[in-house]
Amino acid sequence: MDFKSLTLIAEIGSVHDGSFGNAKNLIEAASSAGAICVKFQTHIASAETLALAPNPPYFQDESRTEYFDRTSFTLDKWKQLKQHARQFNVYFISSPFSLESVDLLEEVGVEVFKVPSGEVTNHPLLEKLARLGKPVILSTGMSCWNEIESAVNILIDNAPLCIMQCTSMYPTPAKFVGLNNLLDFKNKFPAVSIGFSDHTLGLSASISAVALGATVIEKHFTFSRLMYGSDAKNSMEPSEFLQLSNELQFAFEIIKNPVSKDSLALNQLSSMKLTFQKSIVASRDLCSGDIISLDDLAFKKPGGGICASKYQLLIGKKLKMSVQLDHMFSLCDFQ
Repeated sequence: MDFKSLTLIAEIGSVHDGSFGNAKNLIEAASSAGAICVKFQTHIASAETLALAPNPPYFQDESRTEYFDRTSFTLDKWKQLKQHARQFNVYFISSPFSLESVDLLEEVGVEVFKVPSGEVTNHPLLEKLARLGKPVILSTGMSCWNEIESAVNILIDNAPLCIMQCTSMYPTPAKFVGLNNLLDFKNKFPAVSIGFSDHTLGLSASISAVALGATVIEKHFTFSRLMYGSDAKNSMEPSEFLQLSNELQFAFEIIKNPVSKDSLALNQLSSMKLTFQKSIVASRDLCSGDIISLDDLAFKKPGGGICASKYQLLIGKKLKMSVQLDHMFSLCDFQ
């Protein structure tokens, strides 16, 4: 994966709530809804968190340790999920939250790693990913510029890299989406692809990101926002995700096809010009020898005659012949 073509990631995360069946069905639903990749989160609680670590404000129903332990899969189950993704023609991606989860995902055989926002300053993890030489997607949801630049310096020379604009607010209000950073990423890191991890609830932010040059779009995905867990209520349901996929494909097609106004007018729109533009016609019956004034001219559809823009060329010319009302003029009508 080189991140050059439009890549839509369905962020399943842990919305499966530990159900292997739900995880498989979410892969199938994401594939049907237009995803190119499905992304999970690989948590090993003992390796990534202390028992006393606080919960994020948007999820307080159980401790993080309990949640991670309850929703984790075995190595064999992860391998089966990767194989299931392959059967449904989507890439399998997961975010490691510890060195140990990197090792687990390597055994699974993931082809792309996603660095979650909280791991941007975890340089041992970044260095381990760099040594693996696989494509990396770097989220920046809670990072300042110094942290981003340090992370990019670790990862940039080893494999294709995509930097994601992201804001770690759930949902993200419009004033904090920060798509201006996509342009800054392009300027600061011209060799790197750019993307957008969208935590808003609608379509507008992702489509705007594509218009600014993003090729990778990530959106949280769920069967229903009524599902239990930390992410479901801020996720897209399948029908909404399919709409997003279709709109992004259309927007991407627009962006990658610059249009020449001259070529378009002369070729694809030539029949429209003939139908809608105005030709110069006689405003009344005129006699041979009449000297044309502006009052003798009218401007009517279709095109194909002398264009209305050329009317001054006819002022003062003498008619060779008599013409009737609405006669469409040609240059051979005049001496």
